[in-house]
Amino acid sequence: MSLTPLNRPLTKLVAACLLAMSAQAYAEHGMISLEQIEVTAEAIAPGNVGIEADKQEIRQTPGGVSLIDIDQLTEGQVSSLEDAFRYVPGVWAASPTGTDSIFLSSRGSNLDAVNYDTNGVKLLQDGLPVTAADGNNHNRFIDPLSAKYAVFSRGANAMKYGASTLGGAVNFISQTAYDVSPLTLSISGGSHGERLTRMTAAQVFNENVDGLVTIENKQWDGYRDHSKHTRTGIYANAGVRLSDNVSTRFYFTRLDSDEELAGGLTRAQVREDRDQTGTLNGRDQGHFQLDVDTWRVANKTTWEIDNNRRFEFGVSYEEQELFHPIVAGQFFSLLIDNRQRNLGTMARYHHKVGNHDWLIGVNYGVTWVDGGNYFQSGGVKGAKQQVNDNDADTLELVVLDRWQFADDWTLVAGAQAVKANREVRGTDSNSGAVEQVEDDYNSINPRLGIIYQLNQNTSLYTNLSRLYEPPTTYQLDDGTTASNDALDAMEGEVFEVGSRGHQAITDNSQWGWDISAYYAKLDNEILSVENPQQPGRFLTSNAEDTIHAGIEALLSADIALTENRHHRLTPLVSLTWNRFRFDDDDSFGENTLPAAPKFSMKGEMLYRHKNGFYFGPTVDYVGERYADFANSYKIDDYTLFGLKSGWSNQSFKVFAEVRNLFERDYIASHGVRAVASESDAILNPGAPLSAYVGIEYRM
Repeated sequence: MSLTPLNRPLTKLVAACLLAMSAQAYAEHGMISLEQIEVTAEAIAPGNVGIEADKQEIRQTPGGVSLIDIDQLTEGQVSSLEDAFRYVPGVWAASPTGTDSIFLSSRGSNLDAVNYDTNGVKLLQDGLPVTAADGNNHNRFIDPLSAKYAVFSRGANAMKYGASTLGGAVNFISQTAYDVSPLTLSISGGSHGERLTRMTAAQVFNENVDGLVTIENKQWDGYRDHSKHTRTGIYANAGVRLSDNVSTRFYFTRLDSDEELAGGLTRAQVREDRDQTGTLNGRDQGHFQLDVDTWRVANKTTWEIDNNRRFEFGVSYEEQELFHPIVAGQFFSLLIDNRQRNLGTMARYHHKVGNHDWLIGVNYGVTWVDGGNYFQSGGVKGAKQQVNDNDADTLELVVLDRWQFADDWTLVAGAQAVKANREVRGTDSNSGAVEQVEDDYNSINPRLGIIYQLNQNTSLYTNLSRLYEPPTTYQLDDGTTASNDALDAMEGEVFEVGSRGHQAITDNSQWGWDISAYYAKLDNEILSVENPQQPGRFLTSNAEDTIHAGIEALLSADIALTENRHHRLTPLVSLTWNRFRFDDDDSFGENTLPAAPKFSMKGEMLYRHKNGFYFGPTVDYVGERYADFANSYKIDDYTLFGLKSGWSNQSFKVFAEVRNLFERDYIASHGVRAVASESDAILNPGAPLSAYVGIEYRM
């Protein structure tokens, strides 16, 4: 099957890409900063390495990495991580109903798409874990607006974080008082009852102490029935310089998120009324919800030993209370009422010796889950079915060396060691019978890469790496056996080549690129399908052999329309080609894996004036994808157009955005079956025509 299925919408988008390749990329006009982009100097909080150091880290990584400037995201509406990851190639993020909950896949991770544990990508905040120790992100995601910027390292390129995941890792760098004004007020909202209000107060008290606190409230009525979402959050951090070389920062987060779940629809239901709730999801039926209360404390300390040595260590602790009515029916219902506790520790030692740049790191995380499964009716807890008691711990060690062995050549070599334990215990509330599944996972994962600096502005790279990811506690039990066998870890090898750089066209115009291609062969990929006899229950198993391959490209430009650069065009386009398939599987042959589109493109073409005004169209093209492993149920492609405009100066930022301008009906996300049928309620329609406005004031 071709990796590049061309059709008329795609031809238009490729033409837009060619246009984007005619000029320069600048940081203040692209949401994802390429390595060549210049930025102005800025104050850096004690203990932070700063955005320039992370850009240098990207330049020294022989693989796909994207830097996301959160400030540039707020040129339009930011409702969830779907918006934050919009221009990260190789990543598929989609919200079923426009809430914080998203389906997230990077380089083909999490393609069973059951939208439950959302594993495959490790989320970090200032290097400390937010993802649970077993790899699940079920209970919450990070609010992108609480960060200054983020670094998305795709696949094996996340080894520098020690991440044992197929899809890589995202490290969100928190805002501090050094990054913002003393007082910032913002409000945004629009269609479907969306309202987001934020207030940030910050103060650098003296050269040794600083502090910041953000309070926010989000309301979402939803474009579908039974899809309301409310979130209240507090994000705070304070830094203390203990000496000239040692600084420490404390973090506190408190979140209260209540979300109604609209549920999937059949094709017939989508045609009848795309805004209706699932048959059993509504308030008068099962009243499905995902309510999570979270608090988190963390500390990170940095010791700048000298110009060539740095030591960082930190610890985080988080508790999450989950109330989750999720299944209703004549014969079976389910409400999950659990408490999840996550403890994470991290240490990093950086040492430059001659032409070598060493990194030695360790992560250790523990997650405890206790609570129970209950019968439910209308979202009201009934009799207890089962007592839950799950444990997981993961130890990740990484050693990495960047060796510049010649003027234009850098060798990157390293290895990761993973030691993990997973244990799931369920005690029947009536009989007292205990079902227990447990296993240990151990692996050594080498990595070898090379970077060639073709000239001052262009580099070529390649790497060969091993991939490894143990199962989450949600996936642990092999659903195809009756003996409580634990699943094997997913593992494989990936080969990657690519290039990043920029090229001058005229004195005032350049264009930039970041392109990578990869090919991975995986063993034991964990795939889940819903049990047709018990809706809401999923069966997991290891596939024998699968292949994940793709091409990822980010093209960015700045086109000067006048010599004085008062008028400019700044096109930006992210393209992803995927080929995820079984490899001679006994049941599915070489069928395409479901959930991720074979091709997707997201772009914009903005006119900018020197006074801070911008205006232009946006476009999303998403290709066909399957909703089952048998490839018998196809989700159609779609093209969405929008408009975005705004203006900013040192004190104000305003924006207006229209999405799905021509009211296109499309499927945002979907469930997955082994063999799907027309009667399966697995489709989540996307948002109709929507308009948003926002204003931010910085004192």
